[in-house]
Amino acid sequence: MALMFLTETMLAYRNRDPAARSNLEVLLCYPGLHAIGFHAVSHFFWRRRFYTLGRFISHLGRFFTGIEIHPGAQLGRRLIIDHGMGVVIGETAEIGDDVYIYHGVTLGGTSSEQTKRHPTIGNNVIIGAGAKVLGAILIGDNARVGANAVVIAPVAADTTVVGIPARELQRGAAHAGFDAYGTPAEPCLDPLLQELSQLRRELNALENRYASQPQDYVI
Repeated sequence: MALMFLTETMLAYRNRDPAARSNLEVLLCYPGLHAIGFHAVSHFFWRRRFYTLGRFISHLGRFFTGIEIHPGAQLGRRLIIDHGMGVVIGETAEIGDDVYIYHGVTLGGTSSEQTKRHPTIGNNVIIGAGAKVLGAILIGDNARVGANAVVIAPVAADTTVVGIPARELQRGAAHAGFDAYGTPAEPCLDPLLQELSQLRRELNALENRYASQPQDYVI
């Protein structure tokens, strides 16, 4: 089982990262894969209530990879952590299958209560570099979180969000393709910029209507 898990994860790196040239290169040189391996061991002990041992193994993983994954977190299959430095995944976080996470991402909590307080990430989600996903919220399947976004509310499936706080992009038909750093390459405006542009067009129209009217001057 462990060998199959390792093999399919290496294959996922090969398929989705053009810089990955061989399984051996992925195995030796990809800290995201190493961090997932450390987590598999720490999670094993955590589930059996060897909490201190689980945390210690997790601590070793952070020391060697720069990626902090709490041993209580639940990770899906074929998870890719690209580059990885600075990634933080909290205790009650749940991550689905085929998720792609870039460096500097935080799946954090907003409560100090002993309860579900970290995000649940659906399948085939991409989270861009530096993004912060905070609280016990759901990020739906095929969602995209743009680089440096701060997400504090649920994100529907097949939706791209950007900004601080994160706002939904109007993109038309959603798709399940790959968007590097969670940001689509095709032209699409931030919804706030769209609203400002619309206000500017309306203001220009009013100015033109005013200019075209006869003017009565009082002296």
